Amino acid sequence: MRVLQFRAIFLSDIHLGTRDARVGHLLDFLNNTESEYLYLLGDVVDFWKATSGWYWPRQHTEVLQAILRKARRGTRVIYIPGNHDEWLRDHARSEFNGIELRLGTVHHTADGRRFLLLHGDEFDGAVRCNRMLSRLGSSAYDMLLWLNRIHHQVRRHLGFPYWSLSSWIKNRIKNAATYVQSFELAALREAERHGVNGVICGHIHQPGIRHGAGLCYANAGDWVEHCSALAEDHEGRLHLIHWAEDSLQWLQATEVAAAAPDTAPA
Repeated sequence: MRVLQFRAIFLSDIHLGTRDARVGHLLDFLNNTESEYLYLLGDVVDFWKATSGWYWPRQHTEVLQAILRKARRGTRVIYIPGNHDEWLRDHARSEFNGIELRLGTVHHTADGRRFLLLHGDEFDGAVRCNRMLSRLGSSAYDMLLWLNRIHHQVRRHLGFPYWSLSSWIKNRIKNAATYVQSFELAALREAERHGVNGVICGHIHQPGIRHGAGLCYANAGDWVEHCSALAEDHEGRLHLIHWAEDSLQWLQATEVAAAAPDTAPA
């Protein structure tokens, strides 16, 4: 089966080192995609968990190996640390095994647009101004993810596809929806301040693409709840991919395109 070819791929919030990282889906995505650019938008490895119980099975190493393999084969890999892997920010402007570390950068799409790339905790006052409040919130979220993990195991045992209970609950909490809206507005203001066409980030585990006031907000989501990524095609269009749900359709579309006869004039 042919792999999906993109100009750029954007991944965020993988949270390697935790039991909630959906590494099986991520490995399948990495093995079935190629791109000129691969942007890792933070929280790739969850170092916060190192103080409360590290979890590192073989598949987590395989994810890092797959990323390093892409860098060796010519993909430009740029890693922008987040709040869960923030100690890497001290090494910004360094390069390790072909992976560039940056605090942030600007990506130029094929159609000429410029996107500011950040993790996104820059817009989160709880993370920036009160680490204890942030950790209390993280503990509550961990409980939600534990429920999500048990729910997923039951669904898998019954033969049902992956579905995020924690995402479903969050989407029905009014305050959560208000926070997401405020986060998106803050990101768009930052894009406007930098004079770019949009912003691409992660952090809040809410994948999406929004347009407003001539600007584009795009969030790559996560590989804990949504198994999502952003991808730029070779015409500069951004696509939101939910791999756990849509991988078969994407791969089948690639096979159909490859099998189509060449109708161009001789």
